[in-house]
Amino acid sequence: MTRVLLGVDTEADNQWEASSREELTVHNIAELPRLQKLCDTYGVRPTYLLTYEVATDSESQGVLRDLAATGRCEMGTHHHPWTTPPLVDGHLYPLNLEPHHYEAQLQQLTEVVRDVTGKRPVSYRAGRNGFAGWQVALLEKEGYLVDSSVDPFFNERKKGGPSFAGAPKDPYFLGNEDPCRPGSTKVLEIPITSQLNRRWPQWLQRTYADVTPAYQFRRVLRLAGIVRPVWLRPSYSKTNDMLWLADKLVVEKTPVANIIFHSSELLPGGSPYNKTREDVEGFYESLEALLRRLAEGGVEGRTFRELRDEWVNEDRP
Repeated sequence: MTRVLLGVDTEADNQWEASSREELTVHNIAELPRLQKLCDTYGVRPTYLLTYEVATDSESQGVLRDLAATGRCEMGTHHHPWTTPPLVDGHLYPLNLEPHHYEAQLQQLTEVVRDVTGKRPVSYRAGRNGFAGWQVALLEKEGYLVDSSVDPFFNERKKGGPSFAGAPKDPYFLGNEDPCRPGSTKVLEIPITSQLNRRWPQWLQRTYADVTPAYQFRRVLRLAGIVRPVWLRPSYSKTNDMLWLADKLVVEKTPVANIIFHSSELLPGGSPYNKTREDVEGFYESLEALLRRLAEGGVEGRTFRELRDEWVNEDRP
């Protein structure tokens, strides 16, 4: 059975722009009740992954507490090093931090999210997908059970970030070294769902994902109509591509369909993707089409924690 997960990176407005990172606003959080209502319609149970600035904003806290109190969602953490104390200079990936600094920020973030809901968070995603194996032990130490930072087609090595080329597409328990290889910790990795739109052998998919100048390389292949990656993300992938992938996941009985986007994409001007109200409405139309297709395929909704609880008790080949 395929289960649908929706991990929302719940953060300040337009964190792609340096000026917005300097003067943080969180107007997009007021849009979450509309998103939750849509999710309820199709039996989806979102996991809101909260940054420090969202968890400590008084108006945002009210919205998030109301959502959490319904039991229709989960609240986890989303780690932005540039907004989580003790602060650092620069728009860093979490893997660029010294371990002691990472641990101090993780502790602060965990505590403020717990203050919002009254429950210690157990699900995590690294900002900018900046995840590394050495962080797993520190996540375990803080009581985390789930990470969802790995994307098999994410490659930002050229910028100082990670590459997850060759990572499994289905959930797996992490080790303490390579986040792309299964291990024996208690932290379940739930990769972001992404696939190529061509049936390439695994070695060729890894080669595609592992090329360092990824943007230029992928652009050439996409414009030539050779191959392109598809994500379950309305701002990145066309609706028809997402529906194709949704159907493929259901037919192949893939365990998880893991959707991702930022809360700021729900606000006009809150991201570079949806600049106008019309853009946002188009986003919602595309997202609803995806959720409807998955529901028609008999897919059931889970939070990250719920999926992990089921995963440890399932018999798999």
